[in-house]
Amino acid sequence: MSERIVVGVDGSETAERAARWAAVEARRRGAALELVAAWEVPTNTYGFGMAPITEDIVKGLIQAAEENLATAIEVVRDESGDIDLTTTVVEGQAASVLLHEAEDADLLVVGSRGLGGFRELLLGSVGQQCAHHAACPVVIVRHVHEAA
Repeated sequence: MSERIVVGVDGSETAERAARWAAVEARRRGAALELVAAWEVPTNTYGFGMAPITEDIVKGLIQAAEENLATAIEVVRDESGDIDLTTTVVEGQAASVLLHEAEDADLLVVGSRGLGGFRELLLGSVGQQCAHHAACPVVIVRHVHEAA
C-alpha cells in the first residue's frame, strides 16, 4: 500500500510553500498527495445573528476554497511529477478538518502561518493544533521573513 501525505492549503504564501514541500516529499517517497482546503462560515460575522447566512455566502466560501486548491495544484505541478494527486474541500475549522483527513495518513504538512488573524504568532493556531493532536508525523513549513 502506498504512503499518503496530506497538506493543508488556504491560499497563503506559506501554504503554497508547504504544498511545494509536500509534493517534493511525495515524489521522493512514491506517496500519494492530498491537498485539503477547509472552509467555514466566520462566526464573528455570521454566527451571532449579525448577518444572515445566505446560500450565496456559502457558495462563495466553497468557491474560494476550490480556487485555493486550483492555485496549489499549479504550485505543485512541477514538483509532483506523476504522483497520485487528489484534492478535498471540507466544511469545518481548518485544524479539525486536517486532523480528520490525516487520521490514516503517513504525514501531515502545514504552513507555519496561514491567513488567520493572529499574524504575530510564530506558529499559527492550526499548526499548533496539528502538531499536538495529529495521529501521524507533522511537518510545519516555515514562512519567509521579509527583510525590512
